[in-house]
Amino acid sequence: MTTKTIHTQKKLFPVTGMTCAGCAISVESILKSAPGVNDAGVNFANSTAWALYDDTQTNPVLLQKAVQAGGYDLIVNAQDPSKAQEEEQYKKYLESKTRTIWSSIFAFPVFLIGMFFMDIPHAEWISMLLTIPVVFWFGRNFFIGAWKQVRHGKANMDTLVALSTGIAFIFSAFNTVNPDFWHSRGVHPHVYFEAAAVIITFISLGKLLEERAKSNTSSAIKKLMGLQPKTVRFIVNGTEKEMPVESVVPGDVIIVRPGEKIAVDGLVSSGNSFVDESMITGEPVPVEKTAGEKVFAGTINQKGSFRFEAEKIGSDTLLAHIIKLVQEAQGSKAPVQKLVDKIAGIFVPVVLVISVLTFAIWMLFGGDNAFTHALLTSVTVLVIACPCALGLATPTAIMVGVGKGAENHVLIKDAESLELGYKVNAIVLDKTGTITEGRPRVTEISWLEGLADDSLLSQILYNLESRSEHPLAEAVVSAMAVVATDNFALQNFESLTGRGVKAEYSGSRYLVGNRKLMEENAITIEPSLKQRANELQASAKTVVYFSDARHCLAIIAIADNVKSSSKNAIHQLQQNGVEVFMLTGDNVQTAAAIASEVGVENYSAEVMPHDKAEFIKALQAKGKVVAMVGDGINDSEALAQADVSIAMGKGSDIAMEVAKITLITSDLQSIPKALLLSKKTVSTIRQNLFWAFIYNVIGIPVAAGILYPYNGFLLNPMIAGAAMALSSVSVVSNSLRLKAIKL
Repeated sequence: MTTKTIHTQKKLFPVTGMTCAGCAISVESILKSAPGVNDAGVNFANSTAWALYDDTQTNPVLLQKAVQAGGYDLIVNAQDPSKAQEEEQYKKYLESKTRTIWSSIFAFPVFLIGMFFMDIPHAEWISMLLTIPVVFWFGRNFFIGAWKQVRHGKANMDTLVALSTGIAFIFSAFNTVNPDFWHSRGVHPHVYFEAAAVIITFISLGKLLEERAKSNTSSAIKKLMGLQPKTVRFIVNGTEKEMPVESVVPGDVIIVRPGEKIAVDGLVSSGNSFVDESMITGEPVPVEKTAGEKVFAGTINQKGSFRFEAEKIGSDTLLAHIIKLVQEAQGSKAPVQKLVDKIAGIFVPVVLVISVLTFAIWMLFGGDNAFTHALLTSVTVLVIACPCALGLATPTAIMVGVGKGAENHVLIKDAESLELGYKVNAIVLDKTGTITEGRPRVTEISWLEGLADDSLLSQILYNLESRSEHPLAEAVVSAMAVVATDNFALQNFESLTGRGVKAEYSGSRYLVGNRKLMEENAITIEPSLKQRANELQASAKTVVYFSDARHCLAIIAIADNVKSSSKNAIHQLQQNGVEVFMLTGDNVQTAAAIASEVGVENYSAEVMPHDKAEFIKALQAKGKVVAMVGDGINDSEALAQADVSIAMGKGSDIAMEVAKITLITSDLQSIPKALLLSKKTVSTIRQNLFWAFIYNVIGIPVAAGILYPYNGFLLNPMIAGAAMALSSVSVVSNSLRLKAIKL
């Protein structure tokens, strides 16, 4: 029996040269049609493409050549593809900045001449000479983009810009060079150089802002990769050596010192410590590690030191798995076909058809001045179809909406989330740092009756905990209003792994630790303290015991408190028809207590990062539009998978990089505000698109000469330009109304 060898590979490539969602669709179709490719997809938002291909029929270089033939490029052989893509984006940003600055310098005098000084000597020639570099050099990318779209049978904003500016320039240049053509026919020739130059400049400014956003966005994947140290300390033949992390192989023994990051996955062989695994579990309390315990790459050792044997390295580690899943979740999203591009795809062909029909009808029925009227009306149709208002409709509303969000402590990173937010009908909340404060605090210290005012015992407890390496000890120290005393006379201090600490003071022994430590030392716990401890544990709080050699003197309750605003925010979301879910890596008892306190019926405990993303996928499969709210690295995959991703401002940098919305104050009450802002912004965008088109809907038929048979009226192209300006003013004014809304 023969075994069939599988040669299918799936790879992710950075893409360059894309300027719009239409470009993304073109690259995707090129990849899908390439020989040996089974499937492919392109994400315009992060400029990446993936291809599932048979490596016996094709390879990345052949795929790159196919894409290059279409006018785009794949980065396949770079040593660091992400860095190469960032450098390319920054280069494009600098080029866009240069084009915008120079086009502004040339366009400004053309605007002044066209609007106010059209009667100065040789005004038309000066304007034409200044407009030539603006249209054909600084604006050449619009014509290149339009040509790419034509080759693939599509149209977008580049098509609109190229048509309107190109026709306006050619018509104006003809009138400048040969004005007698019109004079002999009794018509005064108009020029529209200012329209062509200003359109190029304004649209270039919009492109510049887009490139700036791309070049300034640091990569979440890059930061995740940065969690792994560059070097490790090996034990080789009994000698300690520092070596590059790439040289680690399974079975190597690695030393981890206090404060260091763990390089690869493995098992502790000797020593003990507490390790901060919040990047995996999201829980704030470091986990104790002793011999035989698993440790994971990217997690951070605390105060102790230990040795561990490497098990999984490179792409097999849990950190590498998280990185891969975040990449796949980001790349799996279909390219977003922006609303304006969709409209332009229909609008441009319609305008072209109307312009051609206008010219043909006037040539057939125009009488003596058929050609004159045909040319003027067809050009006027194209001039009035200028995309300024259409181009302003979405970005002005988004800009005001983003500003309004910032005023209300909601930072919005992209328009897509602002446009999608109002559709959210399911929201997934992380527990730690999202619903809760994200750090353990002492909620109660209950002393044995009669000891509450004993300052000496407080000093002993404080000094025991200040010397302890256990992370919960820090919560006790910070909560006690005790003045630290240098060289407090504790003797024989000892840390008891997994149980607590003990020491002596003036010949008496004192202990701080868990219930197990009390039982091992036969400590008597009075019924009142025992009952209170049971009540605290039932409410998902951690109980620490303080005793002398015979009796328990106090119990300390420690918990991650629920934020004061969480319950109200969750209730408000539920009232607005949004289903609320809570996912946490914490235990079932704690999860149940927190869920009950804040009023969440749907919750899951002991959830790993991948499980959160799978949970969101399951909700999306049911047709839900899902928002994910988290604060840790462990939430990054789920944030990338969600339709709308929201990070807490006091959370990890990774979470904030992946998420498209950040709550500056980490207050959940900002979420209903963000969703309301989305609804208002989308409504404004729709109104803007109405105003952007209403002038065209009315003006294009008039420009085509529909009123001429009745009253002899032909729309002057200058009036068409004024209508265009009025539509732009209407759009901007309507967007500014968003500033007045109350969230």
